[in-house]
This record gives sequence, structure tokens and C-alpha cells, in this order.
Amino acid sequence: MIANLFKNDKAMAFVLVILAVINLVVPLCNLIFAPGSPLYFSAYTVSLLGKYMTFALLGMSLDLVWGYCGILALGHGAFFALGGYAMGMYLMRQIGSRGVYGDPLLPDFMVFLDWKELPWYWYGFDQFWFSALMVLLVPGVLAFVFGWLAFRSRVTGVYLSIITQALTYALMLAFFRNEMGFGGNNGLTDFKEILGFNIQSDSVRACLLMASGMILILALLISRSIINSKLGRVVTAIRDQEMRVRFLGYRVEIFKLWIFVFAAMLAGIAGALYVPQVGIINPSEFSPLNSLEIVIWVAIGGRGTLYGAVVGAVLVNYTKSLLTGWIPEIWLFFLGAAFILVTVLLPDGVLGLWRRRLQEQKQ
Repeated sequence: MIANLFKNDKAMAFVLVILAVINLVVPLCNLIFAPGSPLYFSAYTVSLLGKYMTFALLGMSLDLVWGYCGILALGHGAFFALGGYAMGMYLMRQIGSRGVYGDPLLPDFMVFLDWKELPWYWYGFDQFWFSALMVLLVPGVLAFVFGWLAFRSRVTGVYLSIITQALTYALMLAFFRNEMGFGGNNGLTDFKEILGFNIQSDSVRACLLMASGMILILALLISRSIINSKLGRVVTAIRDQEMRVRFLGYRVEIFKLWIFVFAAMLAGIAGALYVPQVGIINPSEFSPLNSLEIVIWVAIGGRGTLYGAVVGAVLVNYTKSLLTGWIPEIWLFFLGAAFILVTVLLPDGVLGLWRRRLQEQKQ
């Protein structure tokens, strides 16, 4: 089945193989070999690669709505942050009496702010299954409500992009407020364990990398199947000729809403995987600048390919890690220049150029 799915797309198959190798080799080398061995991967490298995997999943989710449906969502990072907060709430509930103030029920920031009882919306987050459900439901419900109102009103183009950006900005301002009960400016941090295991241990970090990689591969396979289905062909047609699709009798808003909600849920999963690996979630994740950066990942990698978003996310964030360590003050200038150059010279992204070269060679 997988061979038939990718028989005409060797680039996708290549990216999947690379992801599978990283997902298997890096954690095993970290756990098996001693720190002095040339085959050893440090805990820092494992965490960094795990974070890249979550960013790749986030970029791929945006590519679904932008690259295939033509919806440029400039607030897509909001769904990532909401998924992260859902996981962060679970991790905070696992601290219990080991916090600074020793309260078995209230997180430290609530004790500091003199909260007397746990807010109702924190109940249930002491259970992993409930938290995992909220990781999907909270971004999904928000995307459904927002998308239903926007698509039903036929808001498109730059107007829709601005509204999505306003949404994430409003959420950022709300989560900054201490009375919201999400840690205010400091957010949620100081996590101790996940599923009963020490979150700082090498084995847990390796498992988190493997989980991120496996979910990314699974999401790529599912998304590819959707795009190749009748649903995917209609979505792509909406991107190219929305009015013609309407004239053919399709309810365009339903197709847009479906793909928008699905992408939001993928972004929520990415956020949930991101938080235990970096150890913090705060309102800055809602920043509109973060959502703009996701757009740049997809544009540089090549939108409308799925794997291009994965490569773009990893490439840009790896470059960011290097430049912010060497010359941090030029990072944003470099990112802006890269986006402009790709937009002008490589409208299909880096992998789009590679794909065209392969097609030319076949001819």
C-alpha cells in the first residue's frame, strides 16, 4: 500500500526513510553507547531533534491548509500553543506536593497568587487520557467555530489571514493575564514527570523523540492519503478555482472547514509533543511572529508537497540554532532575506526546484 502511495513521489519516500532512520538510530545510540563513543548522541541532541520533529509536524499541518486549500492562516501557531497548554496542564498536575509550596492540588503559581481552589477547567488534567483528548478537542473546536463563521461568510484572501492573526494575538493577550489561571507571563514550567517517569531522564527524552518521529511519519502518511483521495482533489480544486467548484454544486465551506479543523488538531498534537521536550509553555507561543515564522518554513521548503514543509521546518530551525549561537542579532535579518529570496527566485521552495529538476530529467 505504501509503495503504491509513493511510487510516483520518490522525494516523499526519501523523506520518510530519513525520518525513520533518525527516529530509530539517534535514540538507540543515545541509550546504548557511552558519552565518549563517536556513535553517541547527547541528550541535548536528542531533545533538539525531538523539537525539530514537532516543528516539522506543525509546518506540515499549515501546508495542508495553505499549500493544498489556499488558506494562508497567519495565526496557525494558536492551535500549536493550545495543544501545548493542554499538555502543560497535565504535567503541572503531576508535580503535586513536590512543588515549591508543597500544595498537593494547586500549582505553585496559583499558591503564589493566593488562589484558594483549583479552577473548574483544570479538573481532569491529572489524567493523561483526558489531557490527550483536550489536545485534540480544544484546537479542533476553536478551529471549527472560527472556520464555520469565516467560511460560511465567504471571508477569503488577505481578510481571512488578518482575522486569523487577530485571533492568535487576542489569545496571547488573554493568556498573559494572571486571572486566566494559566500562569500568566511565566506560563507553565518546572515539570517533574510524564506518565510516572522522570521527564529529565535520557530514556524519557529518547522516547519523546521516537514518539514525535512516529507521529510525524503517521501524519505524513494520513495527510498524503487524504490529498490523493476525492476529498483532497476537491480541496485542491477549491484552491485553484473556488467559484468553479461552487458552480459544480460542492459546498466549498464544508471542505475548507474539514481540512482546517484537521490541520488544527495536527498542530495541537505538535504542541503537546513540544512542551515536555522543552520544559515550558508560555503566552509567547501565541505570538503572531511565531505564526509568520511557520509560513516561512513552508515557503522555503516548498508548499503543496507536505514533505517540503517538513524539510523547511528542520532546515530553518537548524539554521536558527546555529545563528542564534554565533551571531544572534542577525537572525531575523537572515530569516527575512531568505523568505524574500525564496519568494522571488524559488516560488515553489527548495524542494519544489528539486522536484522540477527530477521531472526534467525524466523527460
